[in-house]
Amino acid sequence: MTGTSGFSRWANDHRKWLFASPAMAFVVVLIIFPVAWTAYLSLTDAEGSVRADKEFVGAQNYLDVLGDTARFWPAVWRTVQFTGVVLLVEVVLGMAIALLLWRPFRGEKWVRVAILMPLVATPVAVGMMWRLIFDPNIGIANQVIGWFGIPEQPWLAGPGSALWTTMLIDIWQWTPMVVLILLAGLTSLSEEPQEAALIDGASGWQRFRFITLPLMMPTVIVAILLRGIDALKTFDILYATKGKGGGSYNEVETLNVYAYGLAFDYNEYGTSSTVLIIFFLIIIGSMWALTSRRKAEY
Repeated sequence: MTGTSGFSRWANDHRKWLFASPAMAFVVVLIIFPVAWTAYLSLTDAEGSVRADKEFVGAQNYLDVLGDTARFWPAVWRTVQFTGVVLLVEVVLGMAIALLLWRPFRGEKWVRVAILMPLVATPVAVGMMWRLIFDPNIGIANQVIGWFGIPEQPWLAGPGSALWTTMLIDIWQWTPMVVLILLAGLTSLSEEPQEAALIDGASGWQRFRFITLPLMMPTVIVAILLRGIDALKTFDILYATKGKGGGSYNEVETLNVYAYGLAFDYNEYGTSSTVLIIFFLIIIGSMWALTSRRKAEY
């Protein structure tokens, strides 16, 4: 009885850790262990098979990767370019659509359903659908622009246009998510500042610039944080539209596609793990920068 009561007292004193321990164990097993194993592989010359004998090479993989100006640094630039462009367009377009949906209007529910439809499909299905639409021979995209006298475009087939076309696909699918986040923020705003500004004769742009946007900045930063990290990790749309290596000329090869090719096309697990660790650090740094900005807004 004394032992039981002693354990009960100890469990009561440490209940917050006992209740949190299953979640902490889940994090360790499913997050920390894979990252630690990848970091270990990045310090070895593992190739062919992860079960094969491997030697510890230290930072040599990192020196080789960071010195690769043919594939690694172009992949970094494409990743930054892809993320920056889609994030800018999606936030601006998402804000515009959210503002249009902010006030009630006739047919509002149907419009919201139509806007959210791209989120229903998986990215792979979306990529395959747009691959058919942009096909130079059977795709409808060139037929539509031909009605307006615009010459046929290579779209996904062109080395210079493929990355921009995949950006368009990403914008089409993920702008609705930004709309949802920003619309939730708009509906939570108080009406008093808007009414006071309207009485003072402020124009619609002035109300947006000096009232709505400053009040919405915490929500905007959340949208940028969530969508930015997701855009950095984009893989499925790129792989579904261009395949191995991001195309014949690596035209849409971002860091994700590059690391995947190293691991599953060439079985260079050590080098692939090095790219993933560098990519992981880039994502962590981006999260830290955006989170710090969000705290500063408060």
